[in-house]
Amino acid sequence: MVRAAVLASGEGSKLQAILDAIYFNEIPDLELVAVICPQRDAYAMKRAVNAGVPAYVVDPELFPTNTSHSMAMANKLKDMDIELVILADYGRPLGVIPYQFRNRIIGTCPVLYPAFDGLEGDPIRAVLERGVKITGATAYFADGDGGVGGIILQKALEVLPEDTPESLAQRLTEGCEQELLRQAVSLYCAGRLQIRGKRVVIRKEETEE
Repeated sequence: MVRAAVLASGEGSKLQAILDAIYFNEIPDLELVAVICPQRDAYAMKRAVNAGVPAYVVDPELFPTNTSHSMAMANKLKDMDIELVILADYGRPLGVIPYQFRNRIIGTCPVLYPAFDGLEGDPIRAVLERGVKITGATAYFADGDGGVGGIILQKALEVLPEDTPESLAQRLTEGCEQELLRQAVSLYCAGRLQIRGKRVVIRKEETEE
């Protein structure tokens, strides 16, 4: 079993995707030990409690800097013997966490990375402003700076003429990111992800003879 913790913020829709996968035994090798939020009133906290998963708050207002807050987060993760960190709409800087959990942090982003790499601002709005016809989402290992490192999975999504930033964001979350996050975590827990340089290679599933 892989001991994992979810770092979540806000509504926690991606967290719910992981909780649902656990409920339906879609990731049998995953043991979700904790959900950690920076806000006590985040709905993600309620989702965790409703699912019977221990939920913790590490309030950034109690720390003088983002670095000290991230150090407290990293220490809590290490105290719980966490092997895998799952990012589910976590809105805070990761700080030192990626250095202590190298190649053990999985997240998603609502773009076919490296499209719009280095963009300052909302990539979904940029997709619509540039008239992009096909967009999508990416599941990845966080790099040392907390950004997109090795790409695990990607899924494309057609941009509709009537899309707004809100509708496209919802379709990307529900139609791409939630699925990619479940799949990436499942592959990790099954021991099927190998990192070769900057590439992530998915090993074939072993079959019984």
